[in-house]
Amino acid sequence: MRNTGPCTLLLLLMVALDLNHYCAGMQPRAAWIELEPPEYWEKETSRVLELSQVERQVLRLMVKKNGHKMDGYHTLQEVYGCNVANDGSFLGGHYRLTYYGYDYLTLNEDLSSWTAEGKGAQHAKSRWEDAGEAKRRKTYLQGECVQRLLRYLDLGKETLLCSDAPQTHVTHHVRPEGNVTLRCWALGFYPADITMTWKRDGNNLTQDMELPDTRPAGDGTFQKWAAVVVPSGEELRYTCHVHHEGLPEPLTLKWEPPHTIPIIAILIGLVLGTLVVGTVVIFLVWRK
Repeated sequence: MRNTGPCTLLLLLMVALDLNHYCAGMQPRAAWIELEPPEYWEKETSRVLELSQVERQVLRLMVKKNGHKMDGYHTLQEVYGCNVANDGSFLGGHYRLTYYGYDYLTLNEDLSSWTAEGKGAQHAKSRWEDAGEAKRRKTYLQGECVQRLLRYLDLGKETLLCSDAPQTHVTHHVRPEGNVTLRCWALGFYPADITMTWKRDGNNLTQDMELPDTRPAGDGTFQKWAAVVVPSGEELRYTCHVHHEGLPEPLTLKWEPPHTIPIIAILIGLVLGTLVVGTVVIFLVWRK
């Protein structure tokens, strides 16, 4: 197995509860982490239960500030992680708290300030600034997060440090207004880091390109696409460029028009076929 370069630890804590009941038990979801001893799972379960108490308070705040009813189920997501270089040094970290996907609180790149969107997040931001929460999370991201990531990479190196090259192709779709959407696909690749760009006559089209987030495929691999809208008849001037560590070298793709027989050749073939059939019929009548 070869090293994959800088690595990222992404942790997701999702709280979806009725604000009265919560039950958690950390269990392994990958074979390599089953190597952790029983006390690890006990500690992680205790840690998550403790976190859940804090998240309940935040969730109640979000529900209240958004004018929602306290009964029923509500969802709060907490996503955080760190990036580590090959030598184990800290490269960066991130933290994001999201309520129903639109009311969110994000730790900025400097790991010292917050960006808030939504009533609940704005209120939580004020509280967390007063409590020095940014400093506490920065300490975690630069310390324990890095240690955990290096530990996981050691345990699961045969799985985590492998790479699968993307399967690529370009699709062609004619739009109602007459121009064409060219979509470059990359499927079944691992790890998730990938670069996809479109070029016209060798010039980058970054600003004119539609590029959604990389998505998990459900089997441990990832998928992504990049699309551009081009004038009909000019498709062959555009190339898609894919960079991924599973590839021996970057790929360059373009749309390949389907191989069709020209309509004139079809007509000639039909005419010749009719002549041959007619000649055979005449010959048979003449013999008779």
